[in-house]
Amino acid sequence: MSDKNVTFVKDFVIVGFPGLHPNYYVLVSAVMFLVYVCTLVGNGIFLLLFTTNKTLHKPMYLIYISLVVSDVLFSTCTLPKIIAKYWFQDGTISFAACFFQMYLVHYFGAVNSYTLAVMAIDRYIAVCYPFRYHRIMSNRNILILSIIVWVFAHLSIIMMIVRAYPLPYCGANTIIHCYCDHISITRLACTDRAPYSLPAFVYAMVILLGSLAIILFSYFCIILAVLQISSTQGMLKVFSTCSSQLVIIALFFLPRCFYYVAANIGITFNSDLQIAIVMLYSLLPPMINPLLYSLKTEEVKKILFSKLKKRPS
Repeated sequence: MSDKNVTFVKDFVIVGFPGLHPNYYVLVSAVMFLVYVCTLVGNGIFLLLFTTNKTLHKPMYLIYISLVVSDVLFSTCTLPKIIAKYWFQDGTISFAACFFQMYLVHYFGAVNSYTLAVMAIDRYIAVCYPFRYHRIMSNRNILILSIIVWVFAHLSIIMMIVRAYPLPYCGANTIIHCYCDHISITRLACTDRAPYSLPAFVYAMVILLGSLAIILFSYFCIILAVLQISSTQGMLKVFSTCSSQLVIIALFFLPRCFYYVAANIGITFNSDLQIAIVMLYSLLPPMINPLLYSLKTEEVKKILFSKLKKRPS
């Protein structure tokens, strides 16, 4: 293709679900709005309890703060735009804004991945080395580790943006997705995307599978340690604590791995189903994380109930 015939796009149009009938736009956007509100409220409650109660300033909750911030920011950078598309038919997003959204989507995804790995390590040390836990997982060490997670996630994602941004984007400018991500954008490039998508795929797999390997190893050791506990009540308590985390971990990692692998080896299926799967694993964990990781714990529930009882009638 000659340079004279190339017209570079100045903006993109987020399509959302391509097969969705206009009669259902309000319903779908209302569901997304409800998910967004629940995410803000659930995570906001824990953040408020954390900032107003020094008894929650413990390693486990300090780690969870990273997850709270990342979940809220991820939902905020993705949901308002697609909700506006369905409510106000405003699906247009500028070229630069689309790439910025792509960066944020993958950045917060990486932060979540690393944070879940840190949480698994925290549970591993708590169960397998309880007497050394407070020395190893001190608040200072957790703070340093959290800073490393947020910085390292930036370094691992920025290369994807640097390589994708200068590609020639011409012709079609429709993003068949609910937000801008690397796969949906680079598919619109007027060039062979293989040299650019393969490194991005490798980055994604290293982040996901590396974190998942740490998590699986940690929980494998936890299970071995739990099986040695003679008390049935003790075993049930540990399994109850870890089971909720395993649910979110499975929901976070498995669909993501399938999505990236399918997109890079040529597996195709219904676009609406594909987007629904992506939205499910992207937006469901931020909404239910507060219930599974914080509000479910006895300590947080006691503080929450005490706050509610103190409210004037």
